[in-house]
Amino acid sequence: MTSSRPLSVALVGAGPAGIYAADILSKSGLEVSIDLFERLPAPFGLVRYGVAPDHPRIKQIIVALYKILQRGDIRLVGNVDVGKDVSLADLQRHYDAVIFSTGSDRDAPLNIPGIELPGSYGAADFVSWYDGHPDVPRTWPLEAREVAVLGVGNVALDVARILAKHARDLMVTEIPENVAQALSASPVTDVHVFGRRGPAQVKFTPLELRELGKVPDVDVVVYDEDFQFDEGSEEAIRSSNQTKQVVKTLMDWTLKDPAERTAARRIHLHFMHRPVEVLGSDRVEGIRTERTELTGDGSVRGTGEFVDTPVQAVYRAVGYFGSPVPGLPFDERSGVIPNTEGRVLGDDGDYLTGVYATGWIKRGPVGLIGSTKSDAQQTIAHLVEDARAGLLRAHGDAVGHEAMLAELDAAGVRYTTWEGWELLDAFEQQLGQAYEGVERERVKVVERETMTAISRGEEHDGRLL
Repeated sequence: MTSSRPLSVALVGAGPAGIYAADILSKSGLEVSIDLFERLPAPFGLVRYGVAPDHPRIKQIIVALYKILQRGDIRLVGNVDVGKDVSLADLQRHYDAVIFSTGSDRDAPLNIPGIELPGSYGAADFVSWYDGHPDVPRTWPLEAREVAVLGVGNVALDVARILAKHARDLMVTEIPENVAQALSASPVTDVHVFGRRGPAQVKFTPLELRELGKVPDVDVVVYDEDFQFDEGSEEAIRSSNQTKQVVKTLMDWTLKDPAERTAARRIHLHFMHRPVEVLGSDRVEGIRTERTELTGDGSVRGTGEFVDTPVQAVYRAVGYFGSPVPGLPFDERSGVIPNTEGRVLGDDGDYLTGVYATGWIKRGPVGLIGSTKSDAQQTIAHLVEDARAGLLRAHGDAVGHEAMLAELDAAGVRYTTWEGWELLDAFEQQLGQAYEGVERERVKVVERETMTAISRGEEHDGRLL
C-alpha cells in the first residue's frame, strides 16, 4: 500500500458475511476501495438461496444488506467464479488484500448404511431447488407419501414445512413457478423429523417452531415417550429463555387431543431417535433409528432398542459444509479455510499475507447474523492492523477496480453489477405484480442466462425455469 492511493480490497462472496465485512471495512478509518465478487449473478447468498420462501421476516435481512450496497462505495462484481473465471493469483495482482466469505454451500456428510440409496437427499440441495438457485436442476422427484428428515435445526424444520405445506399456501411468496407446480403434485401425507437428543437440546428457534404449528391443514404430532429431561436439560432450560420457549411449545403440543388431528398432512417430531440406517434394496423404503437415553449432561447413549419407520424418501439436514477454494489450503475435516482469527494459514502454518476469511468458511456453519457481524469485526480488525503495519501490497502494478474489470472484459466474462441487480430486482417485482389470482411481491427468475442478460441490459427470451 502506498500513500498515493487507497487500500484496494477484494471480498469473495456477497452473502451476509461478505457484505457485513465490506461495511465494517468501509468504516474502519482506512482509505479503502472495495470490490465484492459473487459467483452468482445476484447478491445476498443464503438469504436469497438458503431461506425458505415463506419466511418474509427473516428475508427482511435483505433490506439491511440492500441499504449497504445501495450506498455505492462497495462495488458488486457478480457472475464471477473465483477459481474458474479468475484465480486467487489474479486477485492478488490487482488487490492489496483478499477476504474470502464463500460460506458453507453443501451438506455435511452422514455416514450410515443406505444413505446413498435413490430417494436419499441432502437438505442443502433441496433448499437450493425450492429457492430457485440457478445452478441446480429445475426438477425434483417428489414421489414419496412418507418422508424422513434427519436433524433438528432450522433447516430441518424448513424442509419439513415446505414438504408438508400445500403449494397454494406458498403462492404469496417468491417461490418459482416450476417449484410451485412440482409441490402441487406431491403425494406427501406424513413427514417424520428425527433428532437423537431430547426436546431441550434441539436447535430450532422458538419462532421457527411456532410457525410450524400455524401451517394450514398440517398437524404437528409429538410423542410423550420422546420427552426426557436430565440435569443438563434442566440447566439448559434455566439458562436459556430460547430453550425454555421451545420446550414449552413442544410440551403444549403433547396436551392436544389426538381426535383434533383432522389435517390432510402431518409433521411428526421424534426425539431420542438416532438414525442408524436407511432401509431399502434398490431405493429408500424406510429409516431405522435407535432409541437413545440422556446421560445427565444433555448428551445421549444408545439403548439397543431399534425402531423402523416406513418412508420412501430421506432428507439429511445435519449441517452445512464448506467447499474448497482453488489456490487456498482447505480443512477437509471441518470444511473451512485454515485460519487464525481470520488470517488465512498456508500449508506450512504461516500466515498468507493479505489473505483473510470471514463467516462460515472461517469458523464453520454455526451462528446467525449477530455472530456473522462479530466474526467480520474480528477479521477486519486484523486486516486493518496489517495495513497499518505496511504489510499489504498488491503483487502487480495495475491495481484496483478498473484493472480487474479490464481483465474480466478481455477474458469475455459477463460480469454483473449493482445496477444490474437493480434491473433484475425490478424485473422480478414486475413478474409478481403481473401474476394473476394472488398478490405477490416478486416471482424469482431462476435460469442463469436470463438472470445475467436482464442484469446486463441484454436481450433475453424471458425463460424463468
